[in-house]
Amino acid sequence: MNDRTPARSVKIGADERTGWSSERPQREGSQPRPADVSGSCRVLAPTDRMRYSPGSLVVIVGATGSEREAFADRVVEERGAVLSPARVRALLQGRVATEQLGARARELLDAAVAKRLTAGQSVVVPADDLDPEPRSAWVRAAHASRRPRHLILLDSGRDQELDGDRAQLDELRRALDAGELGREGFQTALRLGGSARSELKRIVFARRPPEE
Repeated sequence: MNDRTPARSVKIGADERTGWSSERPQREGSQPRPADVSGSCRVLAPTDRMRYSPGSLVVIVGATGSEREAFADRVVEERGAVLSPARVRALLQGRVATEQLGARARELLDAAVAKRLTAGQSVVVPADDLDPEPRSAWVRAAHASRRPRHLILLDSGRDQELDGDRAQLDELRRALDAGELGREGFQTALRLGGSARSELKRIVFARRPPEE
């Protein structure tokens, strides 16, 4: 005689059989989950010529606004690739209300970045500030188009830093050196400080030649 109590069976719904995944079906009425853009990030060594794949996104952060602009103008070989937030605002100056200028400029810049990336064209953005939120939108646009994502930090001396930026800069330096910018979706990161900034002569978007 078998005295064992039969095991109870429990029916598990299709969307509850595994842990959370972006592949799980959305429940009706729920907001779409944002794509996971995170991955590994390789820290690059400074050199006099940087080569990125055609159609890449390169975000330049750090230093002052004028320095970022001047750096991009000096080193980026593909002129049309540079999309400057300051220049977008200048184009809108006088055309929209002052209180709407910032939001409208951001909207146009994001649209221009996404359009170029969708078309497989390279994009370089000298970011306005150290806030990660704007660059997150650009990274997501690049990820959606399966385009490579890179970050360059122009590292100024501490005597040139604004007090309000110091904490963000320190955290960005730490994350970059530790290879943690992959959490933001960047696949490579480059830190340029001191003489390394002037030694970099050119940024090109070109495929690597085949090994001989």
